[in-house]
Amino acid sequence: MYYSDQRSSRGLWATFAVCALLGAGLFFVPAFIIRPFRYQSPRALWLAMAVHDRAPRWTLFATLLCLVFALLLWRNSRRWGRTVLTIAMLLVGFTAVMARLNYFEWMFHPLDSAQFIGEAQSKLDAGEMIMAVRFGSDARAYPISEMAYHHVLNDWVGGVPVAVTY
Repeated sequence: MYYSDQRSSRGLWATFAVCALLGAGLFFVPAFIIRPFRYQSPRALWLAMAVHDRAPRWTLFATLLCLVFALLLWRNSRRWGRTVLTIAMLLVGFTAVMARLNYFEWMFHPLDSAQFIGEAQSKLDAGEMIMAVRFGSDARAYPISEMAYHHVLNDWVGGVPVAVTY
């Protein structure tokens, strides 16, 4: 292989790597920022949602670019290079599919039916934060630690349907 061919090959590998990392990042960045039981700052949430909204189009673009570069690199690659190309293509293809799914619903699925116990039977710590809803004589308390995971709870309080959210 000539020197210019080596430089060209390195450039193709570098471009392939950048496309693969960008494609994977379009899925993994929002998934990392928005996850249960972790504080999300307003700026981080804005970033996650901005990336998430654009990810379906851009992951497809990154996957197609990676495929073109993988085809160009395949013929002159050794076994380890082909293995890297295959693994990277599987990863980028996976992110292109996942970017089209609402995986946040898998992390934060709503509870349709809550189970309540009396205050005396509760095992909450004295410092545990709760959200409370009262309609007439009926009242409910929802532990923040549970709501942080589910984010939405459909319930009835005093005969009124409510969607409790955190």
